Amino acid sequence: MTPSPLAAFSQAAPIAVALDAPDVQTACSWAAAVAPEVAMLKVGLETYLRDGAEGIAAIREAAGDLGGRRWLFLDLKLHDIPNTVAGGARSVARFDPALLTVHALGGPEMVRAAADALPDTYITAITVLTSMDTTTMATVGLAGTPADAAVRLAEMAVEAGARALVCSPLEVARIRAAVGPQVLLVTPGVRPAGAAVGDQKRVATPAQAIADGSDLLVIGRPITGAADPGAASAAIAAEISSSSGNDGRISLPSHG
Repeated sequence: MTPSPLAAFSQAAPIAVALDAPDVQTACSWAAAVAPEVAMLKVGLETYLRDGAEGIAAIREAAGDLGGRRWLFLDLKLHDIPNTVAGGARSVARFDPALLTVHALGGPEMVRAAADALPDTYITAITVLTSMDTTTMATVGLAGTPADAAVRLAEMAVEAGARALVCSPLEVARIRAAVGPQVLLVTPGVRPAGAAVGDQKRVATPAQAIADGSDLLVIGRPITGAADPGAASAAIAAEISSSSGNDGRISLPSHG
């Protein structure tokens, strides 16, 4: 039986490090440095489109076995007609991703197609990108605030079979209240106090995101841009631990 990706959260800090590297060698060095400290490693479009299956294999080798836990967060943000998304999901099954992202804006049939295609993976629906604000949404024809849209999309995606959601730190409390405790909430736009926000527009500190209901923090440049990524990830894990009053790990209910 394929192990649940939630096992990662009982063994390491609830952080997914974004391996948005300029080359596979750099991605591998980051993976080796941070893998012992964090729950997951996120491979996104930049790395996947450049390095493909060989890149994932190299990163997996660099990260090591890590007790056999499923640590691959494949962030491809699939968004197409349901049949195409289902085919895309099946094509990455060989990597055994713990999480695979799709855009909730693709609609319930698309989300359901992905969930049916990869039943052992947590299909993770993107609500509203953290680079978007109210002005950006209006420009592309989306009414309302990012928070209102994120809650609507979250409820729809969960109803369609998504078992995880991506939302900004500013919406995580509302989405947790809307979807309940059984859905994994993944939060990008997390920046330690004093860190540069870059191109993110809706951000929070790690401690605040966890306090508001996030389960997994996606962190890239504050870790990978550090002189010692391993030490940076350990420091953020310690910040989460000290603020939450536990060992920096979290316990989640078993998902069906």
